[in-house]
Amino acid sequence: MYERVGLPEALECMASQVIDALEVNTMTATATLSNGYIALREGAAWMDLSGRGKIRAIGEDRARLLHAMTTNQVETLKPGEGCYAFFLTAQGRILADANLLCFEDHFLIDTEPETRTKVYEHLDRYIIADDVTLEDQTGRMATIAIEGPKAAVALAELGAPVPAGPYSSVSWKFGTVAHLDTTGKGGFFLFIPMEEKEAVLSQLFKAGFPEATAEDARVVRIESGRPRYGEEITERYLVQETDQLRAVNFNKGCYLGQEIVERVRSRAQIHRVLRRLEIETGEPPAAGTKLKSGDADAAEIASAVFSPALGKTVALAYVRTQFADPGTPIALDNAAARVV
Repeated sequence: MYERVGLPEALECMASQVIDALEVNTMTATATLSNGYIALREGAAWMDLSGRGKIRAIGEDRARLLHAMTTNQVETLKPGEGCYAFFLTAQGRILADANLLCFEDHFLIDTEPETRTKVYEHLDRYIIADDVTLEDQTGRMATIAIEGPKAAVALAELGAPVPAGPYSSVSWKFGTVAHLDTTGKGGFFLFIPMEEKEAVLSQLFKAGFPEATAEDARVVRIESGRPRYGEEITERYLVQETDQLRAVNFNKGCYLGQEIVERVRSRAQIHRVLRRLEIETGEPPAAGTKLKSGDADAAEIASAVFSPALGKTVALAYVRTQFADPGTPIALDNAAARVV
């Protein structure tokens, strides 16, 4: 039986729609639908992501440096535009990922909390004769995420402008609104001075939008097939194995690690690829758990959660390429699984 926990009246209709759609797994007797989980899937919720790294790059050579150090096209970005990119080692392994936002006089590098110092030190190491200065703004700037299918409605409640397309940004009276999200459900980041944070949160509270917890966001993220650096993407993997080719421009000039990326592309030499799985069990397997196709190893779990909306486990896993086509059946012990 599924229960609502402290749902405000505005979310009752959403909750009913989600509950009606549940395909309840017989192994799972109860599950909790939190305000934040429902809102991320059906409406809009906010999250305080101020721990994310925020590095400001200034100086005349900032675009050239970032272009040479990342996998995506940076030099042609105009103020208000942005992109998602990887930082690689010389061996083509993924050091970190980041959202790069272009402004009139600087770039803002938005990255995971765990990779903030690594990205800063990595870039600083390669600044030799370049006119580039890095400033860690993490402690001075808050990040509030508003995510979900109705995130634009929440922005309107705040009187904030809506950026036009993915990775774009616009200025606002409190700071900057960027078209970024972490869950795969769409949304926006508000980059604001720390001293303005409480005022913005107060407006969100008054508008009735719920806060989503880190666990809410993780479940929805994995349901949506959105990987996160540090969990599903690490230095263990090559770019093509992650299947996040939105991070790569194959027509740009040289960058650190490009030789390996191009070699893999030209030879089509990957043996595994990140895929979303659905598994007929109520007990999510641990990272590193292997799945089989007959006697052959077919996949390795990177992350897994129980999905209240599906009534089963969903996972992100590195699947052997011969089993990676959507619909391919594989197995976790006695539980059936399939590639989505």
